[in-house]
Amino acid sequence: MPPTTTTYGTITSSPTSTSSRVKHTRRPWPELFSFSFLSVPISFSDAKARIRLNIAYFRVNYVITMLTIVFLTLLWHPTSMIVFLVTFVFWWFFYFFNDSPVVFFNKTVDDNVVLGVLSFATVVLLVLTHVGVNVLVGLIIGVVVVGVHVAFRGTEDLGFRVEEEEEENGLPSVVGSHPSRPTSGYNRI
Repeated sequence: MPPTTTTYGTITSSPTSTSSRVKHTRRPWPELFSFSFLSVPISFSDAKARIRLNIAYFRVNYVITMLTIVFLTLLWHPTSMIVFLVTFVFWWFFYFFNDSPVVFFNKTVDDNVVLGVLSFATVVLLVLTHVGVNVLVGLIIGVVVVGVHVAFRGTEDLGFRVEEEEEENGLPSVVGSHPSRPTSGYNRI
């Protein structure tokens, strides 16, 4: 299939280059809220591993959760809600439903940069509408809610899929692979 390119101003969409970047996907909400996988981490390193895997796997869901919490703090500020909805349009097109990399001045922009710029722009625009305290409270509540979830949601059901996605994104798993150098002097158990 020949590569096709669609250009929207300075943003270029190229479907053939999606395999070389991290795909962000909204996961099913019942999978996120599966209470059977909630448990206390055994150790600090287990909590760190859970945080890393859950954020990688449920990234878009957590962003939607944070944006929803911030939106709920703006319910009695109609001007701020309008500004938020305008910024949400940018979130929609540049992050949630954009399956191809964002290209700006012929440079591919990483998803983390897009996430950071959209987050910063949203906070700054909302603060300019004089609801800085509401935004701060919403962000604190969102970080606590997401932080508790990522730490306490087990990753037993995500293991295979996360490793598969990491391999697809250029992060091969070394668990269960053969050693790269000979292990002479060691006996298999």
